[in-house]
Amino acid sequence: MDSANHINNKRIAKNTLLLYFRMIFMMAVNLYTSRVILKVLGVEDFGIYNVVGGVVAMFSFLNSAMITSTQRFVTYEIGRGDAKRIKEVFSTSVYLHFFICIIVVLVAETVGMWLLLEKMVIPAERFSAAVWTFHLSVAACVIAIMSCPYNAVIIAHEKMSAFAYISLLEALLKLGIVYLLLAFDYDKLILYAILMAVVQLLIRCVYVVFCKKHFKETQFMFLKRFGLFKEMLSFAGWNLFGNFAAILFSQGLNILLNMFFSPVVNAARAISVQVQNALFQFSYNFQTALNPQITKSYANGDLRRMHELVCQSAKFTFLLLVVLCLPVLLETPIILKVWLNVVPDYTVVFLRIIVIIMVIDATSNSLMIAAAATGRIRKYQAVIGGVLLLIVPISYVVLRLGGAPWSVFLVHLSICIIAYVIRLYLVRSLISIDIKEYFREVLLRCFAVAIVSAAVPVTLKFVLSDSLIDAVIVVLVSIVSAILGAFWFGLKNNERNMILQKISNLKRRACL
Repeated sequence: MDSANHINNKRIAKNTLLLYFRMIFMMAVNLYTSRVILKVLGVEDFGIYNVVGGVVAMFSFLNSAMITSTQRFVTYEIGRGDAKRIKEVFSTSVYLHFFICIIVVLVAETVGMWLLLEKMVIPAERFSAAVWTFHLSVAACVIAIMSCPYNAVIIAHEKMSAFAYISLLEALLKLGIVYLLLAFDYDKLILYAILMAVVQLLIRCVYVVFCKKHFKETQFMFLKRFGLFKEMLSFAGWNLFGNFAAILFSQGLNILLNMFFSPVVNAARAISVQVQNALFQFSYNFQTALNPQITKSYANGDLRRMHELVCQSAKFTFLLLVVLCLPVLLETPIILKVWLNVVPDYTVVFLRIIVIIMVIDATSNSLMIAAAATGRIRKYQAVIGGVLLLIVPISYVVLRLGGAPWSVFLVHLSICIIAYVIRLYLVRSLISIDIKEYFREVLLRCFAVAIVSAAVPVTLKFVLSDSLIDAVIVVLVSIVSAILGAFWFGLKNNERNMILQKISNLKRRACL
């Protein structure tokens, strides 16, 4: 068993490194393209694209539920080693995603259009472009939905090299969009929407070709029995409520900000979310490499290994993010100024709160993966989804009472903390994880790291000026402080010794 765990740990490490190389490249491309696209489209059109695309994304919550279902069932069956069952799961997921596409189109082109026509604050001279952008966003969404079964198979097989390379191709194509926007004299907003849909189509074709060549189960088969269809649909149905809550509070807040303020505020939120997503990719890559092992451990009946992976995922996710997020939180204004030059109002405060929310959510993600692995998610999704659904109505009341735009994110942060605690108690009943051990090995260590890491750079922030040179000093000190804090207060003795041993081996090889 220890030998198998050692092999699995090496696979996790290798896949994590592959995904990090992918992420670093994609983040550099995204940061560059965001700056140029904001400049080419202008703040108003940039805000319109994000709020219109957000309306479409809101209606794709059906797909979010099905993605989780597909990944869980494929990974679970791979853990059991049932090749025939894997093929049935894949073909069933293709059926389900096709039906989801039909539903998304029908709902988006009716309810979504009504929201766009009746509720969105769009300048009259840009309304026609916004409508075209909406239809093209629906098309891009449908294409992305049909790619999901193929993505799930690649991740379940832990073939992260393919996942990384295809994502790099997608980043390069999006980089090409920037140059096409500058080259063609056409309505930039509509052209941007067209090009994004084309990129989605090309990437979907690449996923299909790769999977059909490397994974036999992706050869589509017509279903003769629909028992699995009902089983996956039932699992997805309970996931649906949780995912509906997630998409509702995310895009619902976006719509609320548009209703009470203007597209400029949506642009500020869009920029903040882009930075949040770029930072989240660091933890997402680690978790993407580790999550299949959590599900496979449960499928093999190895709960001890599962508990270990859940705690490691939560702790290492936080330690990784604190190194990245602490300098961003301390030097948000200068970082945004250097990146964008023109920073929309409220972006600084939006970003700071959203980053804290992201750290908490990412740290708790392994609990959700553990719940999904068991297949018994009815109570979990009903309770957590119900809690998250409170974000939008409470935010609406706060705004009606005269709250500032950033107040909705404080509401989100408060609910996020409450949801974390509830998740932990719900998962305890599913996999018998020891809450005291989780608190001691994860939460207590993370809290200690946060306090120790922030002490020196926060003091420097108050002492130094707001110049660029002083900001660089604060950023560097923040990174070093967070790394040292994570090493001494976040890691256990055996984890520190393992890292020191790896460093020693690397030095020895370098000297040979």
